[in-house]
Amino acid sequence: MRWLFLLLVVLNVFYYVWHQQEAPLRAKDVTPLNLYRGSQQDIRLLSETAGGGRRADSVPRQQCLFLGGLSDEDSIARLQQRLMVLRVSVQSVPKDAAGNGYWLAVTPDGQRLLGDQQLQNLSKEFNELKHKIMLCEGVAPTQ
Repeated sequence: MRWLFLLLVVLNVFYYVWHQQEAPLRAKDVTPLNLYRGSQQDIRLLSETAGGGRRADSVPRQQCLFLGGLSDEDSIARLQQRLMVLRVSVQSVPKDAAGNGYWLAVTPDGQRLLGDQQLQNLSKEFNELKHKIMLCEGVAPTQ
């Protein structure tokens, strides 16, 4: 039993010496992020850039107001009728293109007629009503 103990001690010493001969691991040097970014010190929106976010070959894109997010067709039909009373012209958006719920696109002429107060009143009347301002033709440019 004594020989087995001495053998284990010798093996442990050998194992210790063997691992000490390997190069010690160094902490990885990390370059500060501000050296990588250079001239891009912060994130800017496309509308904040010098060109206003427009390509030189493109025409200015109009932004439209979208009302909706309603879960059933009856609610969106009532909303459309309510907007017609307010003389706001709208177009229905296909359900798959709008995401979840039914949406109406308010024409640029109709946006002038809808103010914050009217949107708040509509939100009180239709509980699920949401509004977004997005590009009229959609996010992806059409070619």
